[in-house]
Amino acid sequence: MSSRKATKNEAKHYRRGINMKDEYDFSTMKSRKNPYASKLKKPVTIRLSEDVISYFKEMAEESDIPYQSLINLYLRDCATKHRKLEMSWKK
Repeated sequence: MSSRKATKNEAKHYRRGINMKDEYDFSTMKSRKNPYASKLKKPVTIRLSEDVISYFKEMAEESDIPYQSLINLYLRDCATKHRKLEMSWKK
């Protein structure tokens, strides 16, 4: 159950015994795709080192931003700036 207070209009409707079904007929409504679906985040499973997770969790506490959002922001920054990881293997 929600802990928010009802608006004056909601309270008035509640006292009168009016509910949404009385006011709106959704049976005639046409469905459509979510226009923001392409912008939604896709859930993935990724294995990260404990020290990497700890690093982002510490940053999350300092900035009050969820650590998964920080990881996403960092990776997005890398992607938009086309950063490449420079690696060389010992021969």
